[in-house]
Amino acid sequence: MKKFLLLFLVSVVGLTLLGRVFYLQILNGDTYRLKSELNAVKTVYDIPERGFIYDRDGDLMVANQVAYDIMLIPKELKKFDTLQLCALLRMDKSRLLSQIKDAKNWSWQKGSVIIPQLTQEEYAPIQEKLRKFPGFYAQKRSLRKYQVTHSASVLGYIREVSPRTIQKDSRYHLGDLAGKNGIELQYEDELRGKKGVKHFIRDRYGRALESYENGKYDTIPQSGKDLTVTLDNDLQAYAELLMSNKRGGIVAIEPKTGEILTLVTAPYYDPALLMGRDRSKNSVLIFNDTIKKPGVNRALQADYVPGSPFKIINALIGLEEGVITTTERLTCRHGYDYGGKKRMKCHAHKSPLALSTGIAESCNAYFAQVYRRIIEKGDTPEAGMDNWHKHVTSFGLGNYLGYDLPVGKKGLIPDGKYYSDRYDFNWRAVTTISNAIGQGEVITTPIQLANMTAAIANRGYFYRPHVIKAIDGVPIDNPDYTVKNYTTVASKHFEPVIDGMTAVYKTGTAKHAQIPGIEICGKTGTVENFMKIDGKRTQLTDHSVFIAFAPKDDPQIAIAVFVENGYWGSRYAAKIASLLIEKHIKGEISRKDLEQYLLTHSLEYEYAKPYSGKPFEINPRVDQGLIQSQIVPGQESNQLKP
Repeated sequence: MKKFLLLFLVSVVGLTLLGRVFYLQILNGDTYRLKSELNAVKTVYDIPERGFIYDRDGDLMVANQVAYDIMLIPKELKKFDTLQLCALLRMDKSRLLSQIKDAKNWSWQKGSVIIPQLTQEEYAPIQEKLRKFPGFYAQKRSLRKYQVTHSASVLGYIREVSPRTIQKDSRYHLGDLAGKNGIELQYEDELRGKKGVKHFIRDRYGRALESYENGKYDTIPQSGKDLTVTLDNDLQAYAELLMSNKRGGIVAIEPKTGEILTLVTAPYYDPALLMGRDRSKNSVLIFNDTIKKPGVNRALQADYVPGSPFKIINALIGLEEGVITTTERLTCRHGYDYGGKKRMKCHAHKSPLALSTGIAESCNAYFAQVYRRIIEKGDTPEAGMDNWHKHVTSFGLGNYLGYDLPVGKKGLIPDGKYYSDRYDFNWRAVTTISNAIGQGEVITTPIQLANMTAAIANRGYFYRPHVIKAIDGVPIDNPDYTVKNYTTVASKHFEPVIDGMTAVYKTGTAKHAQIPGIEICGKTGTVENFMKIDGKRTQLTDHSVFIAFAPKDDPQIAIAVFVENGYWGSRYAAKIASLLIEKHIKGEISRKDLEQYLLTHSLEYEYAKPYSGKPFEINPRVDQGLIQSQIVPGQESNQLKP
């Protein structure tokens, strides 16, 4: 019995070994051989060309250029002349040694980037001499080449991926580039493409001799997809030109589609600054500037009190709730007394006023009474405020809009609970009366105001704003951007309000910014501006705000302009909006006087006041911003350049 058992065990072991040999040699021979020869095979990744970015008319905005990364495989490193290599690579010794140390810590066998993103001109003198330094080699890659000097904040940029990203996503390796901010980040998956892989037999010195297995295991890189974006290249450039020597944000939307025509933040910078060898130095200048903040996209991220443009929303809610009519006339006695410590002031104009004139004259007293009626219609102030909140947020205010850009702010539209949590007394409508004129707790961003204006232009609905138009030539079919979002205000109430916005241009606060041949509907705004100086809340010169859409009966553009410290709505913001509307609709500028004013006036002296250490005047009537000569494209003084 023991004899048979021993024979059985020997047979089982023998069959198992034979089966394993059969599997390794016959069924999985190629894989086994590949693994066993790994140390003799050099793997090189073939970086794909990143997708191009075109504007809405097919103008190329972002392309690619050949670039080179200087790489190091620590295992192949031999003793070398450190000073000679430093001179060749134009880097100091301490930085070189630090890079080598990091490469060894990362991987002994894999290539690490020592110097990234050398242009062809920078690489040429290095190419032949690099062979003298075993372990160092150049890896060809595709680097961005900007065809425009504008739109940096919306286009974004590319940057080396972090170790954390590499750990989370196996598609990335050390030294790879990926989108950072803007369109480059939002559409990284579409733009990046797929890397190819090549395997080479290498000699004992680590040099590639020939293709491994005749390229059997090699793969071809797949280029990234081209994007067509909704931006108008010419309009973007013109908007940035008009914002020279100013700070703020501009967003223009096509109401019929929600496509973003223009998205500008100021101050701005040339996107080429964040490419090449000097990108790190330039990044510090841009993103560490805590005063001008060129790295902050004000069009998406700046929290602004909206001011008088918000009166339009209160007018619409008043009509929807039936607390006013289009013909009822309300009294203004140069302001509104509501029982508070201070009187809500208003500028001189005729009184009493009906809806259209109230909008055209931007009467604070008129809208204070409208707002009070809206809130007091509720059984309690909290209920009235909740109802008001419901209407306001239906215009896309008080929350993220869901647009396809990676940054933003949700703003604030207070509800009843907001005030009940903050006040330990029985608050009333007049407690929150500043909301009537957009000066209370309401906070918005320029893109929210532009979207709100598009909803008004459409008479009660909007498409979610977006910058993507087509991917590889195929138009988008995303319900997020093609479905109408309706407001809670009936469409019948919009026409009388729009008539009032038309009167703003014809007889009201923006009458001096009219454009011949275009019927524009707009609303000016002047927003109080405060800043802490030495711990004390200090008032500065007011902000200039304007919203508009045109033409009245066939809206092609809805726009919001916010100019920090710009005095009042018609002084800067209305002029900018009018010119951009004319540029978009006509393709040319007839109001050269408006253009001349904007290109010869600066607000830099206003921005310097809080840091001067001296007493200063706010909202001076005498214009102090005249500069010596007109700004021309490419010479904007608040644009950082290479």
